Order: sequence, then structure tokens, then C-alpha cells
Amino acid sequence: MPSTRDQIENFFKSFSLKQVIVLFLEEYVAWLFRYLPGFEGFALRYAFYKLLCKKIEPFPFIFPGAFLQHSYGIEAGKNLNINRGVHIYARGGVKFGDYVLIGPNVVIASSQHRYNIQGVPILFQGHEKKQVVIGNDVWIGANTVILPGVTIADGTIIGAGAVVTSNTEPYSIFGGVPARKIGERNRL
Repeated sequence: MPSTRDQIENFFKSFSLKQVIVLFLEEYVAWLFRYLPGFEGFALRYAFYKLLCKKIEPFPFIFPGAFLQHSYGIEAGKNLNINRGVHIYARGGVKFGDYVLIGPNVVIASSQHRYNIQGVPILFQGHEKKQVVIGNDVWIGANTVILPGVTIADGTIIGAGAVVTSNTEPYSIFGGVPARKIGERNRL
């Protein structure tokens, strides 16, 4: 079993210097305005994440209480709306299209613990990274969980409380645990 020192060394070896700096800023600076209300809060969060994210187009609405971790892996199109209590773990990359609405308390994860080696604690098996892609004109309902490697197609609606484990179809409605197709949107 690795020593505590080995664990810390392995942790830092898995990140570039830029990534470590971003993680530090997310942990020790973002809390200053994470819950700041009003226009000032939206403007400060936009300016902060504009510096940290891989790409972020104008003008995202990042509501008070949203958590973006590993934001160096986030690419966001125009008019992204991230509601209160959302947790985005972008270690494996998260790409948002234009006009995406994310309801409260959604979790989007682009990495997960490896767990396949018996006899080795999961804690020491590292992470598996898989990009999450969310298309244009998508609405993700409250309390949804999106797992690593999933692509949410253009025009998709995800019902509240769904757990999305696989890709969706364009202009479809998905819901349930695990999420499955339950309807379609009308196209113009």
C-alpha cells in the first residue's frame, strides 16, 4: 500500500503546473464570490472563469452556489446557464454548445475512479477520464446526473432526476434511472 507521501506525489504528478494553479484558485479564490448575488456576482464569476476555462463564450449565467472544478477542462458556447447547486467536474473535459440550460443541483462528471483491480483499494487506482459533450439548445432538468463519456445531442431535454449513462438522440426527451428516451421535441 502506498505511503501518504507517495499518494501526495502521485496526485501532483497527475496534473500540469497550470492545472494545479487552477485547482488552487478554484479552492481558495472562487469562494470569495461563489455566493455573491446580483449582477456583480454574475460578472465576477464570468471574469474569473473566463481566465480559468479552456474556452467560455459570452455571456454565461453562473448562478450563486455553482461549483466548477477542474475548470481548465471546460469549453462553453454562448449563453450557458448554470443554476444553483450545480457541480461540474471537468477533469476529463466538458464541452457545452450554445443556449444550454442546466437546472439546480445537476452533477456533470467527466472522470471517475478506476475500480477494476481487485486487492488494490479504489483510492489508489487513479481516475478514468472521459469527455462529456453537451450540444446546442439543451435543457437539463434539476437533480440530473450525467456520467463520464456521455454525449447529449442537440435539442435534447433531460427530465429532472435522471441519471444519464449513455448518449442521447437529437431533439429527444430523456428521463428516468437510467435515462431512456421518453419522447421527442417538435422541430420547426
